[in-house]
Order: sequence, then structure tokens, then C-alpha cells
Amino acid sequence: MEIIDAASSNDTARIQEARKWATIIYALYAISFILGVTYLVGIIVNYVKYPDVRGTWVESHFLWQRRTFWYSLLWSLVGVLTVFVAVGYFVLLAAWVWVIYRIVKGWIALTDGKPMYTASGTL
Repeated sequence: MEIIDAASSNDTARIQEARKWATIIYALYAISFILGVTYLVGIIVNYVKYPDVRGTWVESHFLWQRRTFWYSLLWSLVGVLTVFVAVGYFVLLAAWVWVIYRIVKGWIALTDGKPMYTASGTL
């Protein structure tokens, strides 16, 4: 019985640690609206800590954070490249709002102890 309790305790500690790092990354993403460099710090931390969260439900938050970063980078690039046509401003605004949505949705789910994806794998 003690072996099961020790394993359960290790899993609980591992998930708590994973949640802590996911929270830090969401915070870094949020702070990036004031200090842009924290967005890069957040994605670096995500990649560094990812092996520690694999196999837990928190892994879905790390994937959510990665997708948020890379898609926002893509849409920001599209926005910057199309600014001269004026549509770029709308693309940049949409990307900005989308990142805020992703941070808020992810952080709330993490706080509620929920993964970011359903069993079917959809967003």
C-alpha cells in the first residue's frame, strides 16, 4: 500500500510542479503586452520544461501555449507585411485580441484543473 501512496504522491507533486510552470508561462505571455521580451522568455521556458510535463494533463496547456506563440507570430508577420495595404492593421489587432483570448482561456482552464483539449483532441 505504501508503494501506491508514494507513486500517487509523486504524481501529485509532478502535476503541481507542471501547473506552476504553466502558470508562469501564462504570466510571461500576459506581461509581454507591457514588456515584449517576456513573450520570448515564455516560449523558451515552455520548451525547456516540456519534458517534465509530458504524460500529465498539464501537457495540453504547454501545447496550447506553443500554438498560441507560433500562430501569433505567423499572424503578426502577415499583419506587418500587409500594413501598407491597411488590412495589416486589422490583422495585427485580431492577432492581439486572439492572444489575449488564448491566455485568458488557458489560464482559467489551468486554474480549474482542466486540460485544454477534449478527448477527441479538438480545441
